[in-house]
Amino acid sequence: MMDNHSAEVTFLNSQLTFKPLTAQTWPDFVLLFEEHGPQQGCWCMYWRIRRAECQRQFGEDNKLAFKKIVESGKVPGILAYIDGQPVGWCSIAPREDFTVLDRSPTLKRVDYQAVWSVVCFFIAKAYRRRGLTGILILAAIEYAREQGAKIVEAYPLRTEIVKYLPYERFMGSESTFEQAGFQVVARRSDRRPIMRYYLEGES
Repeated sequence: MMDNHSAEVTFLNSQLTFKPLTAQTWPDFVLLFEEHGPQQGCWCMYWRIRRAECQRQFGEDNKLAFKKIVESGKVPGILAYIDGQPVGWCSIAPREDFTVLDRSPTLKRVDYQAVWSVVCFFIAKAYRRRGLTGILILAAIEYAREQGAKIVEAYPLRTEIVKYLPYERFMGSESTFEQAGFQVVARRSDRRPIMRYYLEGES
């Protein structure tokens, strides 16, 4: 469980620990995101605000906007740690937190069932290509289950495209979600399907 303490699994012969992102773990999130890369501009605001606003406040202003969300008491996702060092991030929360999804013709709602959405991953460079994204997906499912979620939804890039557009890997690949038990429920474009994991056998 992750409500009051961390969950652990074995990864690379070490204990991989997961914790919700809260005001207490915010410094760990900052430490992870300060690694050089595009995440330093977005700060996980891409699906939360309109594109123009996200671009206008690219960098420090997005960071402050995301910090405000965390300080409000909302938990926007989970962090992964090895030996106390933050090494991965998965953004998962109720779909309503990601208002820009409904502005996308490709990713607009399939129906009006209550779902939790996985919209972003970030893995520290030293730990990439080792299967950590798949482990984070399973941890995110468990976290959502603990919060009462019945359906977890994802919007990954089609696996074949990921090979050619590595900068778009932040939402994961279709094959990784398939391996975690997700199924395609809508495919409105050749690039991204909408996939779901049903926690209680719903369909």
